[in-house]
Amino acid sequence: MEMHIGDRVADVTLVNKDGNKVELTIDGKPIEVDIVMAENGSCSILHNGNSYNAELIRGEGGKNYDVNMFYRSYHVDVVDTQAKYLRMRKNNDERQSDKIVAPMPGKVVSIPVSVGDKLNAGDIAIVLEAMKMQSNYKVTSDCTVKNILVAEGDAVQDNQTLIELELSNNE
Repeated sequence: MEMHIGDRVADVTLVNKDGNKVELTIDGKPIEVDIVMAENGSCSILHNGNSYNAELIRGEGGKNYDVNMFYRSYHVDVVDTQAKYLRMRKNNDERQSDKIVAPMPGKVVSIPVSVGDKLNAGDIAIVLEAMKMQSNYKVTSDCTVKNILVAEGDAVQDNQTLIELELSNNE
């Protein structure tokens, strides 16, 4: 998942969680920590023999936090796959592109369309899984499936073209 920590954007992936022991990668670098959460939003973190205490204050909607440590404070925004996709779509002025592109690395779960299928705005074109969460990717305008460049079960990369579309003339 993408996390915005102050002005920094980090790619964070949960690799394994076993009790308090958490393995993750931050921008591809493996990290192992031991985290104990208290009921009041405080947590104790052990990393490389060092102990850290942090207070987590959850924002509205649960996708952002203020993190207070000994002499530092950070604002953290968690950007999940759906939010990232919606942001990318909004940046494209809500107009359907002639292709569907993976917003982040993941796996193709389902492709409920075939080449030549006519799709209406709102139809699901592909289902991806990223970070153990499935997301339906829908077309925003009427179109026809021109080419499918992936298969169910394929691993996909960030910004990889998945499906090429031919937009209807009324666009």
